Amino acid sequence: MVKPVKRRRFGRRKVCKFCVDKILTVDYRDVKRLRTFMTERGKIIPRRISGNCARHQRQLTGALKRLRTVALIPYVAE
Repeated sequence: MVKPVKRRRFGRRKVCKFCVDKILTVDYRDVKRLRTFMTERGKIIPRRISGNCARHQRQLTGALKRLRTVALIPYVAE
């Protein structure tokens, strides 16, 4: 019987960019910063990929949805 091979993952742990910059609340008017958390197609990048903490990811999602409503960013890519 063959034993399953255990694979180890080494790498740097992702850090929340908002916590590093000591930003308490995510401001929806900061379009330049928030665009980095969206794909080219207009989707919000998930927490496991962006490295945000849970608190800031929730604020980020709300801010991006608000930006779409105010029409500062598109819902989808053109």
